[in-house]
Amino acid sequence: MLKGKKILIGISGGIAAYKICTLVRLLVKQGAEVRIIMTPSAVNFVSPVTLSVLSGNEVFINMFPESPDLCNAEKTELKTWHVNFGLWADVFLIAPATANTIAKISAGIADNFLLASVLASKCPVIISPSMDDDMYKNHVTTFNIDKLKFSGYKIIEPEYGELASGLVGEGRMPEPEKLFGYLKEFFDKKSDLSGKKILITAGPTVEFIDKVRFVSNPSTGKMGFEIARAAKDRGAEVTLISGPVMLNDIAGVKRINVTSADEMLKSVKLNLRNKDLIVMAAAVEDFRPVKKVNTKIKKEDKNRFVFEFEKTPDILYFLGKNKKRYKLAGFALETENLLENAKKKLKEKNLDFIVLNNPDIHGAGFGTNTNVITIIDTKSTKSYPLMSKYDAGNEILNKFLSLK
Repeated sequence: MLKGKKILIGISGGIAAYKICTLVRLLVKQGAEVRIIMTPSAVNFVSPVTLSVLSGNEVFINMFPESPDLCNAEKTELKTWHVNFGLWADVFLIAPATANTIAKISAGIADNFLLASVLASKCPVIISPSMDDDMYKNHVTTFNIDKLKFSGYKIIEPEYGELASGLVGEGRMPEPEKLFGYLKEFFDKKSDLSGKKILITAGPTVEFIDKVRFVSNPSTGKMGFEIARAAKDRGAEVTLISGPVMLNDIAGVKRINVTSADEMLKSVKLNLRNKDLIVMAAAVEDFRPVKKVNTKIKKEDKNRFVFEFEKTPDILYFLGKNKKRYKLAGFALETENLLENAKKKLKEKNLDFIVLNNPDIHGAGFGTNTNVITIIDTKSTKSYPLMSKYDAGNEILNKFLSLK
């Protein structure tokens, strides 16, 4: 799968830079063409000469390299300027990516050749953070990483283990073999959903009580958005219907914003045509006021207010009842009798499979960047360990592809 693939590697100044030598060797052995850009500080951790020998290509460090000719015209039209690196590459891997480099990419800073190449890149960019545990968990770093994720950058989550500081914690860059496997999987999945049309719902719905108050739930939409991102990355045509969330648009994904359950149902109906898969990841609010007040309700001297509620439309039931050519996946957020309740929902809603998760498990549920899921159909139940919501999205898509 890697033969003839053009892989650009960016190395920033972290101790894990030494691992890239082995990665380059593995990639070249599989027939990939590898080019490397280093930040000036990266040369303190690994020799550009070593990397040049292993890759068979010149390693670039400065914005304006001394060599006027970077390669033969017969091989490629690659020239010295940063724009052409991103045009040449099929994928751009930055490993290790230090907290400093991540912060600069997040802020759009381009004060070295590597950063300028990232901003000018047209290919997918994969970032492998590597730093000490405290730096990785600092809220500024987590904010920058989240920002990159929702800007379309792919993040290889760091591992837990022994760090250069002597501490043990998160922030360790995966071993070269794992990075190699990630790149191989990236190319394997790049087009396996090509030609498929997928509809995904995400986020909460909101039901207003009066002009300024509403009932809803804590859903942030991250799970649905990451499923959409994964599907788009694998070549699918994706439509994302989202309730009110604070998430950026995903390049290449058609996004439709709605507020209430009624609006989401209407939008789903309008976008059903020719879909191959529908994933209902939205946390649709189950109840709404029977009567909505169009002004603000005054407190006056009352200590107690009574509101009457009714059920909102069951969008998942509608989709299951009217299912024709598309496959249908739902979510079950449960805190007790997990498997029993999920299997009951699977049957009642006429789903092809259901994704079960428990918000009481650390790292799962609303607002997190990770999830712990179990995928259930009528024949099997498979549980997965803690993983990023993007990876969980890929497992959901893998399940879809496995259906007959």
